[in-house]
Amino acid sequence: MIGAERQARGGAGPALPLCLAATLSACAGALELTPSDHATVLSGLSLEAPHPARPGSYEVARLFYGSGTDENRPEYRDSVTITTDPVDASKLVDLGDAADSRNGYWGFTPEAFPINGRVWYPEGEGPFPLVLIVHGNHDMKDFSDPGYGYLGELLASRGYIFVSVDMNFINGGIRGENDGRGWLLLKHLDAWDEFNADEDNPFFGKADLDRVALIGHSRGGEAVGHAATFNRLTRYPDDASVSFDFGYGIRSIIAIAPVDGQYLPTGRLVPVENINYMVFHGSHDGDVTSFHGLRLYNRLDFNDGEEYFKTAIYMYRANHGQWNTVWGNKDFGPRSARMLDLRGLIDGEGQREFGAIYISAFLETTLRDDDSYLPMFRDHRAIGAWLPETMYITRFESSDFRPLATFEEDVDVTTGTVPGVTLVGDSLGTWRENLLDLRSRNRPTTSNSQESNAVWLGWNNRVEGAADSVAPPAAYRVSLPAGLVTEWGVTSSSRLDLLLAALDQKPGPRKPADEAEGQDESENASSDPRSSGSRDEDDAEDEDEPTDLSVEIVDAGGRTGRVTLSAYGPVRKPLEIVVRRRNDAESFDNQWELVLQSFSIPLADFTSDNGALDVSSLREIRFVFDRAAAGTVVLDDVGFSGLSAARSETPPQGAARQPL
Repeated sequence: MIGAERQARGGAGPALPLCLAATLSACAGALELTPSDHATVLSGLSLEAPHPARPGSYEVARLFYGSGTDENRPEYRDSVTITTDPVDASKLVDLGDAADSRNGYWGFTPEAFPINGRVWYPEGEGPFPLVLIVHGNHDMKDFSDPGYGYLGELLASRGYIFVSVDMNFINGGIRGENDGRGWLLLKHLDAWDEFNADEDNPFFGKADLDRVALIGHSRGGEAVGHAATFNRLTRYPDDASVSFDFGYGIRSIIAIAPVDGQYLPTGRLVPVENINYMVFHGSHDGDVTSFHGLRLYNRLDFNDGEEYFKTAIYMYRANHGQWNTVWGNKDFGPRSARMLDLRGLIDGEGQREFGAIYISAFLETTLRDDDSYLPMFRDHRAIGAWLPETMYITRFESSDFRPLATFEEDVDVTTGTVPGVTLVGDSLGTWRENLLDLRSRNRPTTSNSQESNAVWLGWNNRVEGAADSVAPPAAYRVSLPAGLVTEWGVTSSSRLDLLLAALDQKPGPRKPADEAEGQDESENASSDPRSSGSRDEDDAEDEDEPTDLSVEIVDAGGRTGRVTLSAYGPVRKPLEIVVRRRNDAESFDNQWELVLQSFSIPLADFTSDNGALDVSSLREIRFVFDRAAAGTVVLDDVGFSGLSAARSETPPQGAARQPL
């Protein structure tokens, strides 16, 4: 029952009446959650920066802008301080067969969509960075834009102008409108450009349009990526008769539990480049049931030589709706309480506290150039004591990251991303590259791929038929050509970065030495890189053995430095997800999502292990599977960051950006 699970804030949930508890238990089985490791993982606080979710020093004021004629929203009819002109969205939003009923309810058509927003702003001279948030799809009559007031109050007190944008009039049962949502966000920026220039406007000169962030939830989370792309285009991709002339200083976008791929210009996923990006998603999202924001994370490209970063955070036990106080915990309407298993959810206050911490810190970093918060994006354990008590998987990549192996470029498992980089497996039971999948599709017509490849590495150091016999540990090596680290500017101040997750899979034990001669080193692997392979009694003894491994770097003289991977983040197997009350109602291939964790290892830690190590002549990176007898990991994006040399393939700093 609910009281048996500790809630996110550390307290027990409310007790249920016996009759209700009996009813629920008849409909749902035992609560299935991965045991939390938060007591150790979140035990520290190493970040030397103020808590970003604490109120700032500014007094907060509020107002509405909008049409002044809204038939259903009195705040946008009777309470507007600034009256705005409608915009023609008819070439971007098609209401289909529902046009008559929708137009009748709202009192306007797509030819005259209103520019409505509720504003929280700091009392002060400014100019202040401008932050816009847009909701996603929901019951159009259950208005969504008030649900981000907790962010408005916080961010305005910290010196931001915060706008919750009204797009309820394109909510409900229509499709293919996410490009319209992105365009409408930019039309709000057009309105703010006018506010800023009008001496009679209360926001005259107060908004810094060179420091803009866009936040979107659900479909809005897809829309902010479209807005970032449209901001740099001169024409609408689907109809070139629609001209664009935006060009605002959008420095960063944030996607909360986003969809991806609803809008496909020219049949392709929208390309996004040269912008800071943060995305987060809850494991127990009953609406967007998989981490689709990873797709934009993976395709976001940094190529103009400027400094950016991207980060992704997966929050265990968070749902879809609790990021918005209107939506709540029933992810597809009030009736969903009968279908969704709500017992394991983190409480809404804790979920929003997490959101406030990360959003505020991200804005401080990207709009105010405050690097003091960067460590929390690299490794969430840096702010463990601040975070709600659950589990997190985090990703981070900076624009100076140089990849050695992304596993994207070809079908040769022995070659890396950079010419001359070679990949070698030693005594592996599984060694295959494969596409990373999501546990569910966004829509029936959209791929369930993460838009990224990785390598599956499985090992078993036991010897078949030989009790207590253990062979030398298996390993996977990334060999570098001479001179590469010098060319890139790799120093002891640089970092070795990688993505990795463990799986609950074990290849069978190795063949004895006299039988293994000439055997392919991946012979024991199953044909499916995600399947478990063979097992034996010794493997069963290690069922609960935690996965860990050593990481080594080797210089040209053969000198080696070694660290343990778990010192840089939790090495977890996928977290269990049961969203529906009845397990047989789950329609997914897996009751878990394969989300890889970032590990960022200072090269100075290797030289601390071996003071004779010469980083300037580094020739090999080794992943040595010596800390668990058997297991499987998925590895991706191995490379270096924190480099002293400029990226040779990108334009120089300050080079003019070209339209996408």
